[in-house]
Amino acid sequence: MTPSATRIHRPIVISGPSGSGKSTILKRLFADHPDTFGFSVSHTTRPPRPGEKDGREYNFTTQEAFSRLVKEGGFIEHAQFGGNYYGTSVKAVKDVAEQGRICVLDIEMEGVKQVKRTDLRARLLFLSPPTLQLLEERLRGRGTDDEDSVKKRLEQAEKEMAFAKEEGMQEKVVVNDDLDRAYQEVQEWVIDGGRFGGQL
Repeated sequence: MTPSATRIHRPIVISGPSGSGKSTILKRLFADHPDTFGFSVSHTTRPPRPGEKDGREYNFTTQEAFSRLVKEGGFIEHAQFGGNYYGTSVKAVKDVAEQGRICVLDIEMEGVKQVKRTDLRARLLFLSPPTLQLLEERLRGRGTDDEDSVKKRLEQAEKEMAFAKEEGMQEKVVVNDDLDRAYQEVQEWVIDGGRFGGQL
């Protein structure tokens, strides 16, 4: 890796509860700025869903291979969620930096804590639903989760929203009460911060 590639931009970590609109906003951000960002492809031990491709949505792997990479120090962060393991590898972030792009990481609360303990100097943004009640309506409206999964996601969301309010945990909190407005706020923070204060 060239020195210039690693010093171009600080990585951006975007976290938030399931149903907060992260995927929608990230897809729009990447579409509007196709040459600016690179997505860090996470590892997971869960099986691929229909239409998912290894190396695109996730690097699908076994629990044995995942554990081996953990022991080798190959992950920047990793966590267990819903009975499966997820992790961001050092290589995935470096691959994006080598392309001269800003690396974006979409990770959970425990992963954010781990990233803060690294020397990545990542910029941290939390996307929050307006209320837990509205989040519950969104999750039920998707129709993709059973009752038990909805309850687990809501419990996790409550913890994540409380964590985001702790002093020094996040640089920016965006409340997604209107998708277009929330997107503009995320975009301005990501682009302007990267231009004026996001370089290593």
